[in-house]
Amino acid sequence: MKKRPTPANRHSFPEVTLTEFRGILYMHLGTDWIQGAMRLGKPNIIVLDYVQHMMMWMLFRNTPRHIVQLGLGSAALTKFCYHNFPNTKVTAVELNPNVIDICRSTFHLPPDDNRLTVLEDDAALYIESMKRRKAIDVLQIDLYDEDAAAPVFDTPEFYQSCADALSPDGMMTVNIFGEASDRQKSIKAMQDCFESVIWTIVEEGQNMIVLCSNSLEAVLFDDLQKRSEQIKRTYGLRAERWVAGLATWMQGKDD
Repeated sequence: MKKRPTPANRHSFPEVTLTEFRGILYMHLGTDWIQGAMRLGKPNIIVLDYVQHMMMWMLFRNTPRHIVQLGLGSAALTKFCYHNFPNTKVTAVELNPNVIDICRSTFHLPPDDNRLTVLEDDAALYIESMKRRKAIDVLQIDLYDEDAAAPVFDTPEFYQSCADALSPDGMMTVNIFGEASDRQKSIKAMQDCFESVIWTIVEEGQNMIVLCSNSLEAVLFDDLQKRSEQIKRTYGLRAERWVAGLATWMQGKDD
């Protein structure tokens, strides 16, 4: 897919602003809402807990061929996947050219190469273009505007397109956040499109991370715990929190 031409007027997009606190650089889109973060001394780790939770597909999948990130943010997920999965193609889709520029200049996002592609494009249009290929193994969605009131795309039609774009054993993680968001409506929309939909609550209840798949096999929690310990040792991610969150979800499901 060709990169779309850069818009003539970049001022039509939200301005990227930065703040720093205790060695962490935070990205904003002209408001107080945090759109991403990077530890200055370790630019390739994932700082924010909810962003780490978006990697919980690692409990079930080991070697994805193609990872796609919708919404670049501070490029934390894109950089982590690029540096830690050397045999995987990584694609990020971001509409705001100012976000892409700041990630390149300040947040240590590498230049495009044979494995990394950063597209300036509309996420919904990109997913529509990928439906016939069915070649996305992991799809990570974190799409918010400067007000962060609700996900930009949160409809059954959008989630169906995402399901159609996945490979047969593909998985999707979605961040649901914002005062105007309707979590139950979001969950219902995803359940209409995927056979398996599970979720966990993070960041003091502010963020819900949803994991969706059409080929998720049952796994014992003891096996998930062992896998989480391996992920923590190898990648430095607090994967034990993912398992604890899923256990809480299962308890609530059974109540």
